[in-house]
Amino acid sequence: MHGNIEVIQYGQHRGRGRPGKDSQPTRIFHIQAEIFPKETPITIATEQGGRFILATNVLDADKLSNEDVLPEYKAQESTEPGFRFLKHPLFFTSTVFLNSRKRVGALAMVMGLCFLVYTQGHRALRQSLKRGSQTIQNQLGKPTATPTLRWVFQCFMSIHLLTFASLKQISNLSEQRCWILLFFGGPCRKYYLLS
Repeated sequence: MHGNIEVIQYGQHRGRGRPGKDSQPTRIFHIQAEIFPKETPITIATEQGGRFILATNVLDADKLSNEDVLPEYKAQESTEPGFRFLKHPLFFTSTVFLNSRKRVGALAMVMGLCFLVYTQGHRALRQSLKRGSQTIQNQLGKPTATPTLRWVFQCFMSIHLLTFASLKQISNLSEQRCWILLFFGGPCRKYYLLS
């Protein structure tokens, strides 16, 4: 890009009130420019940025046509959070050492199953909130209709099952936690000894 550039200089006194006789103004420079774009480099950059290569190992056009490759590629962004979830330190997979392929495969299966259950719970909670036009509090105490299940798990971390004289009781089951449990199914509420 190119254009007409003009440097404007002026003095300005710093501080409050009227400046003293001996005070020197601070010099300030401003650049005033009129910019004209160079169309050729912009067009070249746009054309280069507007194309990228997608490759697939599905060679059968009946299963995946050329037109379907891009939507399938874009759909991957819905699975990426799953890999972040599985790699998260709270999953503790980095602390597990396995020395056989069968055990690595078994761990991958268990992790995938855990993520499936997590995703279903996440989806069920949001759908239940949407159906009832309701919200729960987020980490900042503000209402949200799209909470993450991880946040809900954190809300329920300090709940314990107490057994005293053959009587079972749930400790720390606050009003907010009971409200959240309303949006899960009956079996989940039964787990917390709620009808």
